[in-house]
Amino acid sequence: MSEYQSVLIKGAKTTVEEKREKAVLVGVERPGMRWNISSSLAELERLADTAGADTVAVTTQKLDSPNPRTFVGSGKVEEISRLCRSTGADLIIFDDELTPSQQSNLEKSVDRDLKVIDRTALILDIFALHATTKEGRLQVRLAQNQYLLPRLRGMWSHLASNRMGGGVGSRFGEGESQLEVDRRLVRKRTTTIKRELAHLAEVRAVQRESRYESGMFKVSLAGYTNAGKSSLLNRLTNADVLAYDKLFATLDSTTRKYELPEGREITLTDTVGFIQKLPTTLVEAFKSTLDEITGSDLILHVVDASSDEFEEQIVAVEEVLEQINAQTLPRVLVFNKCDLLTIEQQEALANRYDVLLVSAETGEGIDQLVDRIAHVASAQDTHLDVVVPYQRGDLVSKAHERCRILTEEHIETGTHLTMLVPKAYVDEFRSLSDAKQ
Repeated sequence: MSEYQSVLIKGAKTTVEEKREKAVLVGVERPGMRWNISSSLAELERLADTAGADTVAVTTQKLDSPNPRTFVGSGKVEEISRLCRSTGADLIIFDDELTPSQQSNLEKSVDRDLKVIDRTALILDIFALHATTKEGRLQVRLAQNQYLLPRLRGMWSHLASNRMGGGVGSRFGEGESQLEVDRRLVRKRTTTIKRELAHLAEVRAVQRESRYESGMFKVSLAGYTNAGKSSLLNRLTNADVLAYDKLFATLDSTTRKYELPEGREITLTDTVGFIQKLPTTLVEAFKSTLDEITGSDLILHVVDASSDEFEEQIVAVEEVLEQINAQTLPRVLVFNKCDLLTIEQQEALANRYDVLLVSAETGEGIDQLVDRIAHVASAQDTHLDVVVPYQRGDLVSKAHERCRILTEEHIETGTHLTMLVPKAYVDEFRSLSDAKQ
């Protein structure tokens, strides 16, 4: 991999070359860990790459419990320091969240010019890099400030020095004055951000309520980061949502209308990807965005079928869904990227799970997915037999847009419809059933 990466400067027509940092990854293997340590560190390496750092070395240690002072043992700290010197590394990334005191002690124990960050700081850094909308940037800033506040004492010199002037782990209020890194001002800034987010949340709630009142069946795409949710939304709706083979390529939820083959309109919403050890501060900060999931009628849990850790990823997503109280909503498990599997692997998955196998890349299985969505939507409908007076053509139009028409005929008193009606419209159409002839 090249030592440099091309970085697009917002508002500029040219690009500049930014030197990529060299990182040493550190993991601790403990009893009862769900994720294999090598898999977890492989994901951490991908996160580091997304943030702009090349991994030059990986080291692990087996411990019954983390060292309260430095997370790893003192001998391992010395080994990490030597490893950084021999590889020319300027960044140490721990796979688990460090306490403020652990981070401070580690910074004092290793070479002075080395930065020490943890997985949480790395993920926050990536979110800062990828946030594009005003709400997304505010959500990231809120999470950063909540993470930063208890670490101010240990991170003061770290933030004030030139070595925090750029690079991975340093996008905490990038470009802001040094005086802002103060407890009182961080609290004040947090309060201001929360106020702005509350206003944006009200706007989002109004938009969401408008969709709810429309009676449209609402589908959310949830899943592990890089499972292909945005690509699937693009395939279904011909949307132009950013879709890269990167972790957290998109952070902002996107909603598009989609017309089922039966003629009924539904909404599809792409949401931010999840990850193992997703920082609680991010879950809280992105609550208004994640509310898009809790207000759904159906969740498409999108899984990367080609990943060796797809089982662990499924569990990680289920845990976040539980955190946001969405665990009871109807869900359909969708295994994406099946074009990367052999026929034997696809058959094994189909035999093991009640699952849909699709490929957003090739379109394989998309028709079956649409049929499943239509089936779930219809299962919540009420069968009605009504006559709509000819002067109420608006209701006939609404029936075609929002309901599933089974039969339609024109009789003397109006349009005779038998149809499956979403619960939002049952009362409106039920009053016409008495007029049936």
